[in-house]
This record gives sequence, C-alpha cells and structure tokens, in this order.
Amino acid sequence: MTTTFRELGVLPGICDALERAGITTPFAIQEMTLSVALLGTDLIGQARTGTGKTLAFGIPVMQRSVAPSDPAYVELPQGKPQALIVAPTRELALQVSSDLHLASKDIGLRVLTVYGGVGYDTQLEALEAGVDIVVGTPGRLIDLANRRSLDLSHVHALVLDEADEMLDLGFLPDVERLLSMTPETRQTMLFSATMPAAIVALARTHMRHPMNIRAESSYENATVPATAQFIYQAHDLDKPEIIGRLLQAEDADKMIVFTRTKRQAQRVADDLAERGFEASPLHGDMAQVAREKALTRFRENKLRVLVATDVAARGIDVQGVSHVVNYTCPEDDKTYVHRIGRTGRAGATGTAITFVDWADLHRWKMINKALDLPFDEPQETYSTSEHLYHDQGIAPGTKGRIKDPAPVERKDRPERSDRGGRGDHGDRPRTDRPRRDRSRSRTRSGQEVTEGNGRANSTPDQEQGTPASAEAGSADGASRNRRRRRRRSGSGSGSGSQGAAAPAGD
Repeated sequence: MTTTFRELGVLPGICDALERAGITTPFAIQEMTLSVALLGTDLIGQARTGTGKTLAFGIPVMQRSVAPSDPAYVELPQGKPQALIVAPTRELALQVSSDLHLASKDIGLRVLTVYGGVGYDTQLEALEAGVDIVVGTPGRLIDLANRRSLDLSHVHALVLDEADEMLDLGFLPDVERLLSMTPETRQTMLFSATMPAAIVALARTHMRHPMNIRAESSYENATVPATAQFIYQAHDLDKPEIIGRLLQAEDADKMIVFTRTKRQAQRVADDLAERGFEASPLHGDMAQVAREKALTRFRENKLRVLVATDVAARGIDVQGVSHVVNYTCPEDDKTYVHRIGRTGRAGATGTAITFVDWADLHRWKMINKALDLPFDEPQETYSTSEHLYHDQGIAPGTKGRIKDPAPVERKDRPERSDRGGRGDHGDRPRTDRPRRDRSRSRTRSGQEVTEGNGRANSTPDQEQGTPASAEAGSADGASRNRRRRRRRSGSGSGSGSQGAAAPAGD
C-alpha cells in the first residue's frame, strides 16, 4: 500500500501545495525521515543523490517553523530566522529555496536565499524586513553574521545539506562557526551521500543522540540503478562530434556535459553552439547573474546542453535531463557519483557516458574498482564506431552537426591604379614595366625648364646626376662627363673633370 504525505502527518497546507505540483507520494528517504524529523529528533540521513533529500528535511523545517499569520508568532522575536539550511554551492542553495517556496505557498513562510557573487543590498533589506527560513552558503552566511545583520540566536532547526561536499570545499571551519552561533537546543539534521571520518566527528560533536537513516545499504551502490552507464575510451578531438551525434539519439532530451576546467567548458559549449545545438557554459568565471540565467534557460527547455564544471555537479535538479556526459574522466569515485546523479532522478531513467583519455585509464580503473562497476577495460570508441550507434540508438548516417559551418569571409584585394599599385598586373613588380618618357615643365628643385636647355626630355636618372647613356646625350656623343649635385662632404658639386676626379671615398 502506498503511503502519502498526509498519512505521514504533513500539514494540509504543505500537502495541497505539493499536490498542485504533482507530488503526492514520498520517496524512500522522505518516508523514512519525516516520521522522525517531525518530532524534532536529530538525524543523519544518507542516500544517493537525486532521491528527494530536499523535501526530507524541508518539510520538517517548514512544519516546525511558525508563520507570521500564526498566533504563536507574537511570542517569537519579530522577523528573526527560525531555521537555517547550509548548502555548499550557490546552485544547490537556489534549488533548495525553490523547493521550499513551492511547498510553503499556502502557509506564508518567508524564505531567503543568501550566497556570494551578488551584492549585499537585497539580502540586507530582506533580513531587515524579517525572514523565517534562511538558505545560504557558508561564506556569505558568515559575512552577514559578522555584520550583525543575520541573527542566528533563535534558530530552532539547522540543516547541513551535502555535508561531504562542504568538507571537500574546505567549508568545515565555517560550518562549525555557524553551529556555534545557534542555540544548543536546536534540532540538527545532516544529509550526505558519503560519511567521511571528519563528517562523523562533526556529527558527534554538535548533534544530540542522532538517529541514522540510510536509504542505501552502502556507498558502493550509490549510483542510481535507473541510469545506464557507458564508458568509452575516446580521442579528445573526436569528443564534440560524438556529443553532437548523441544529441540526435532516439531518447535524447537535455544533456549536461561535465568538464575538468573552466576554459574547457567554454570551448566545448562554443563548439556545440557552432554545430547548431543550443548550448551554454556554466563555470566559476561567469558572473552570478549569467549563471542563474543559464540554469533558468536550461530548466525552461530553452537550452539543450549545459556544459559545466564541478561547481554545478550539485544543486542541478532539473527535470528531463536524459544524458550526463563526463567529457574527461572524473577525479574520483565521489565526483563520478555526484555527476551522473544529475540524470535518472526521482525515479526517471537516464544515461551516463564517460569519456576516458588514454592518460586517464589508471584513474578510471580506480573509480571502477571503488564502485564495483563492470567497466574495467573501456572500449575504444570513435564517432564512426558501430557500437556507439548501437548502444545509444543513433540512426545510421547521423552527423554531429545540424547546421552548416559559417563560411569563412575572404576580403578581396582592392583594385589599385596602375600608378599606385599592382592593379591588373597581378604580382608583377613595378620594375618590370617599361619606363615611359615624360617631359617635365619643372625640375625637382622647382625651377622652370626652358626649351632647348637639354633637360626638357631628361630622364629621372639624369636629373639625379647619374651617368646618362650616349643615346640620351648630345648628337655627337662627345659630352660624357659625370656631374654630381652634391659632394658627400656636403659642398656643392661641380661639373666636368672635377666631378670625375672626386675620390671614391668622398
């Protein structure tokens, strides 16, 4: 028999809002958690990613918070946060807030999201006006608390979401500072896909007799069963072509491509966009507004491909993601699990494809062994490989491009006149042209040339004082003396024998 949220004791106002969104039946982690968390008991929840952990802690937080319209609210400090939810990334904080907004529409709770990368003004104004639940990243929460704008002394419920990720990102000291700012009598809920020793120690220090709830038998089985996994040994230059063909597979919908670096994410997104696919990058060098816009467009089906670094590996809870592609081999087994958890969420099926470079074979073998997967020897795969078409349901003859590449603009050489350039003569140098005789009315010094002085039809060479040919001289050819315009010493040049007798070194 199927259990409903109403049967678990969830408030009718929350149930009504969830039902309007088509959510009526709880998932395993939700059903196991709600009956304990609604009583105010501390708990540690461990489950694979994508199984509905947000509502597992969100419903108890909302239900145990008092709305301003409730008569009991007058007994509380006006506008002070009653619950705090800490998330490791901006994207996850926004996703949690979105789910809380959806579920609390009918009960009037005020939810505020705080994170870095944006201005303080809006967040400070909201805190001053009064909020009931604060969702945020550790760094910005600490900043607001240090400004005395965020008062955590009245928090009755605190949630640490994706605690293992906060450990990996180095947020554990900030988390402990936040815990010290809240009352010891609070309810503490910790959710994590894995339980490293540091997280266990944190739980022992700051939680009171927590109940452990594990929706999975072990972390080795943390990958989603409904997700088909394929591991291909692929060449880096062929990967965009393979992705382009994957996007035209039978069951292809939206796709998330994970890259190792920010520059790689930008390059792959640009490459896919040039091939005709609606693609956008998502990485840490982008402004927060641009990141939120990309995620919004992806949720609204205005983008088919999101090319992201691991900053987006957590917190992207988007319906309709059919494929996750690891453009390069993940760093470790935890990263692999969290990445492929973006598909096959909430009972849906999905496909996870990992490209392994030749240099990363050893790393993949370690991941494969840690997760007990049957892909110890990745199959060498190219965009033309038959098994790729068969595995992914790609029609024969499909290419990784749906629009022709933009033509390369060639700027034709401007036509030049015969006098100023090559013109119609191609690349022939000017010295190849026959010299035309020109008569001059003035010398180069500006003096007028009179008729009969022997210079009216002189060539430029003669005007420069260089030796003239016998044919260009007098009729009898007797005058063969050289003339200089100026000696190298700077004095005026003579004519006749003086010019000829000048030393070569002058």
